[in-house]
Amino acid sequence: MKTIILASGLALLLTALAFGKTAATAKADLINSKGEPVGTAKLKETPKGVRLTLQVSNLPPGAHGFHLHAVGKCEPPDFKSAGGHFNPEGKKHGLENPEGHHAGDLQNLTVDPQGKAKVELVVTGVTLREGANSLFHPEGSAIVIHADPDDMKTDPAGNAGARIACGVISK
Repeated sequence: MKTIILASGLALLLTALAFGKTAATAKADLINSKGEPVGTAKLKETPKGVRLTLQVSNLPPGAHGFHLHAVGKCEPPDFKSAGGHFNPEGKKHGLENPEGHHAGDLQNLTVDPQGKAKVELVVTGVTLREGANSLFHPEGSAIVIHADPDDMKTDPAGNAGARIACGVISK
């Protein structure tokens, strides 16, 4: 039995080495404007993009815009330190924009009446590896949740309102 387990482990290691590296991962701990923890995000590189799993609580119920932002700083209370949306290709804002959208534009997040939300999605156009679209560029990146829903088209931020939660993406 030990031989089979060791052989399986060796096969997985050799497969990972043959394809470059093991899957890149990252995380973010989100805080609110008072600096209190409100959730976590896990990110993992996949062949189709970066899988983002977000779980939050103690947020106002309803729809909220949330995005990947271009600076890895989350200074409360307004989180303006996180900069604008992650947009390495210089596109317009909004998933519905016919000219293309920011790499950091995401679907709206729906928070339930108890103040909780969980979402899993794949973000295309970004990577956790090296390159122009890396979330680990020199300034870093962050996940930001806004007070209002994103209208999916208005430049530069979809009229999503104030920033109510933020988490720096780290390895």
